This record gives sequence, C-alpha cells and structure tokens, in this order.
Amino acid sequence: MKSQIIKELGQADILLPSLIADGLAANDRVKVRLSALQAAAQHAHAPEPRPTDLSAECRAANIAPAELASLIGGAHATTSGRFAAPGLARLVQDIESDTRAMIRAVKAGRSTEGNAAERRLDTMQRAGLLTASDDIAFERVAWLTAAQDESDSLHRLVMDLHKALNRIAADCAEEIIDGAHVYGVAAEDRSAIVAFMRGLNATRALKFDHPGLDTMATRSGDRLLIQNDIGTTDAHVMVIAVDGRSVTVTYTDVHQARAKFFIRLFDAFAASWSGLDRRTGAGLADENAFVLVTGQFHGADLQARDEFLAALGAALVFLIDWNKARKLLRTWVSKDDALKILDWAARNRIGHRAFLELGGSELLGGAVRNAAPNRIGFGERLDRALGRTTAIEFLKAALRDATEGLLAGRSVRVVRDQIEADLVRHLDRADGALLGIVLRQLGLAHDIAAALSRDLGAFQSGLTGGRELLAARAARIEQKADRIAIEARQEIARLNAEPLIAQLVDRVEETVDELEQAAFIASLAPAAMPADLLAALADLCNVAIGAIEAAASGLAAAADVPEGRRVDSDDALAAVLRLMDAEHAADAQERRITTLVFTGTFDVATSLAALELARAVERATDRMASFGHLLRQYILIDLAG
Repeated sequence: MKSQIIKELGQADILLPSLIADGLAANDRVKVRLSALQAAAQHAHAPEPRPTDLSAECRAANIAPAELASLIGGAHATTSGRFAAPGLARLVQDIESDTRAMIRAVKAGRSTEGNAAERRLDTMQRAGLLTASDDIAFERVAWLTAAQDESDSLHRLVMDLHKALNRIAADCAEEIIDGAHVYGVAAEDRSAIVAFMRGLNATRALKFDHPGLDTMATRSGDRLLIQNDIGTTDAHVMVIAVDGRSVTVTYTDVHQARAKFFIRLFDAFAASWSGLDRRTGAGLADENAFVLVTGQFHGADLQARDEFLAALGAALVFLIDWNKARKLLRTWVSKDDALKILDWAARNRIGHRAFLELGGSELLGGAVRNAAPNRIGFGERLDRALGRTTAIEFLKAALRDATEGLLAGRSVRVVRDQIEADLVRHLDRADGALLGIVLRQLGLAHDIAAALSRDLGAFQSGLTGGRELLAARAARIEQKADRIAIEARQEIARLNAEPLIAQLVDRVEETVDELEQAAFIASLAPAAMPADLLAALADLCNVAIGAIEAAASGLAAAADVPEGRRVDSDDALAAVLRLMDAEHAADAQERRITTLVFTGTFDVATSLAALELARAVERATDRMASFGHLLRQYILIDLAG
C-alpha cells in the first residue's frame, strides 16, 4: 500500500504523515464541536444554571474554550422547534472545515474512499444540513450528531473518516512496536508506546475472536498520539495524547453508562475526568447521541505516567460488547448489580466476552433448566430465586468459568456442566442461608431454656423473687421467634427451597412455644417447692438445653454437607443421635417427676405446677427429637445428591 501511495503522489512519503496528523487533529476538533452543538441544543431546550463545560475538551483539541462556552451558555429557544446561539453559524462552518480536512487526508492515502466521503458531505451540504446560521432547528442537530441511526449523518461520516485515517496510518507505519503501528515518533515516545501496549497485550486474549484493539501511534507537533479503535462500534474510539509526563485521554461513546464504567476502572489514579454528567434532552435523538469524555493525568515521573498508560491499555478489552453483556445480565439481576458484576469482572481480568461467545443467556438458561427446573421458574430473575448475594456470586462464577474454559480450549459442554455444578452449589448455599435462620430460632429456644434453668436454680437457693420477669422475658423471646419463623417461611416460599427446611422451622417454633409455656407455669409456681421436685425439674431443664445444643450443632454441620465435607455429615448424624438420646432422657426425667408427685404429700398447687412444668419441657424435647428425624432426612438427601 505504501509503495502504491508513493507511486500516485510522488512526494507523498513526506506529505502523507503530515496530512494524516492534520486529519487526526481535525477529528479531535470536530468531535468537540459536535459535542458543543449537542450541549447548546440541550441548554436551549432545558436551560440549566450551569451549562455544560467543555473547557477541558477544548484545551485537549487546541480550541479556545471561551467561544464555545459563550455559544452554549447563550443558546435559547426561538420559534417552535428551533434555537439560536451566539457564534452558531461559525460553529457549523468550523465543523464542515474540520470534516474537509479529514477528507483531504483520506484522499491522499486512499483516493476512492476520500472521494466517496466527499460526495457524502456534498449531499449533506445540498440538503441544507451545513448551512451556516445562528438559528437552526433542533431536528437538524439530531441529523448532524446522530451516531447510531441507520441513515447517514455528519457524525457517521466523521467516524468513517477517522477509521479510514487509522487504516492509512497503519499501512504507512514505519515499524510495529509490540503490535502498535507506529510512524513519525521520536525516541522519547517509545517507552510510552511500550507501556500502553504492555497493558493492552496483557488482556487482549480476553476479546477472543472479536475484532478490535488495533493501535496506531504517531507524533503530532509536540505530542505523541496513541489511538485505538476498541471494537467495531463506530463512535467508540479512544485517543491518547502524551506530552512529557502528562496524558490526555479523549474518549467517545454512544453509551454514557459504559463511559462511566470505564472511568471507574482508574480510581486508583489521580486522574480528572470531564463530560460524565452530560445528557441530551427530549427531541434531540437521545438514542443516537454520543458522549465525549476527557481525562487528564499528570504523573509524578515517567514511571507513573507509564503505569497509567498500561492501565488504559489493559482496560480497553472490557469495553467490547459491554452494553450487550450489561443488557443480558439485567435479565437475571438488577441494573445496579449487573454493573457491579461487570466492574468485578474487569478488575479481576476475567471479562465478559467469553461468556457472550459461549452463549450468554442461553448458557445460563440451560444451566437453570438442567440443574434447577423446580427451583427457578422460566424467565425468573436469579436474585429473586436465589437471593441477591447468591445470584451475584453465581453470575461471577459463570463469567469466570466461561473465561477459563474458553482460554483452556474446553468445549461448550464442559463449561456448561461446570456452570450447572456452580448453580447447584449456590442453590445449596441459599438453603444454607435458610438453615442459618433456623439456627437463630434455636438460639432463642436456648435463651428461654437457659433462663428457666437459672430460675429453677434460684428457687433451690431460696430466691423466689423476679419470677414474673422470667415469664415476661420468655414472652418477648417467643414473639421474636414467631417473627423469625414468618421471615423463614417467606424466604422458603420465595426460593422454592427444600420443603424439609419449612418443617424444621415448624419444629423449632413449636419448641419455643412449649418452653415459653414452661416459663409461664414457673412464674405461677408456689414460692416454697420441695427440694427434690426442684432438683428433678432442674435436671429435666438441663436435658432440654442439651437437646437444643445438639440440634444447633447438627444443623450447623448439615449446612456444610453440600460442600462435600464428609466429616460434616458424620458430625450432623452424630448430633441427631444425641437428640434421640436427649428425648429418651427427658421421658425418664418426666416420669421421675410424675412419680414424686403421686407418691408425695404435696398440695394441689405444687403438684399441678410440677406436672405441667415437666410436661411442657418434655414436649419441647419431643419437638427436638422430631427436628432430629427431619434433619437426618435432609442430610441423606444432600448426600444422595
């Protein structure tokens, strides 16, 4: 290509680099001016106390900021559908002039492309789109600045010219430095190019077969320019200007959310960014507008500068198909959580391209159908089926599995199997969270039993005051336990969890009710109860405490059984056996108390209090024994799975 250019233009080997540099500089200017046109229309449509400030972008493009600031701030609506602004006619002229400078450069390198671009511009001019006037229609701004519309626009022409200039520059490259096409650079530019490419090449593989990330570097005046096309989106380009230790980043995007995501990746650097708060207004073709963001970084030394350049290079791959990944994830979790997942994937250099390449939603949908058809309904969001935290962790694992699998050359089937296994594990974790709620219930049951035991100990010591406080405290604990049980049932229904968990909740709730009844009876017992009865009741209460502790131990171990730890299943089953033993011990202790009552000479109040208290505590241990049987079934189901 280079030899053909030389043949056609004679001394073009000298002129072409200069023309390309002029064209690239014109590209920087025209994008700032198109942004100013958007900002002026926005301010005229909906006046703001502080109009859009493009001073940073103007300085980066070597445009005097004052003129554009006056234009934007002075914009105002006139007749219906139109607005006026000081210097608007000059702005339109400058936009056309910059575009023609780009066309001249393209024509010098690729005459066919340049001539086609010139015809497109002439067509727009004949249509009146470039007519210079200080009063124009809002609709005309949309025609000029549209970035994604299928019809032609001035902005689309500028984007096509920019792409063409990058291709010509690559064809004319004097050398390739670590994959970057380079020409006309100075010796001091090389370290900056190497640093940028070091970062880019560190993550380049994460784009897989997607085109993009082509880099071109050249010197323009006293600055080194590094350009990258990122992906295939025309309005998605980044230009980096390096001047000594200072770096200026000019970034264009049609998705403001993606621009904000990109900027957040550099929160470890003391860079300043402008343009993130801009918006377009109604009637200004929001879906076709673009955002222009400028970043400034001043390194303490060249090493700091190069670290920033490397970070810029490494981040670019995570912009490719970013919006596609965001939309996909939003069907499974909330908008904010989708952004957090993509941010995590970029910071951990996992990315989302492999996930998309292996099927994206189809990959997740297949995992749901195969691994959890009865737990997650068709079209149901994962955060509703699994809970927010578990859903986020599962999606992170899916992105990681896809990336690692594709990098390792594994088949889609293998990756899908791994994601299905991850889903099962995360469903188990959701069940584990529910078991945690049951554990809270058991803690409250233990609180009542321990308070009852202390009260009986006080009776034995002759301290009979404060029995009403025991009943009141037990009632408050029982009410709290009821609220927890309601919460647990709601979560079980929402997550369509294993039905046995709901039965575990019921058994503990019944245990708490029985213990609360026992505390109520103890508060009514005669002040002077025989020592042998009190000792027997205290022993029975301690059996109940041991049963609750065994239940809690078994439940905690059961929560870890899905993780595949055999020792946890052994511990859980051993705790179930202790529960059975406790139930037998409680039966024997209750019979002992019954025998004491029927063979003694106690008054009616003492006899009734002892019997009813013993029966309530014994019923609580019965509920714990039933809990143990259910827990055993739950463990065996997990082991079978």
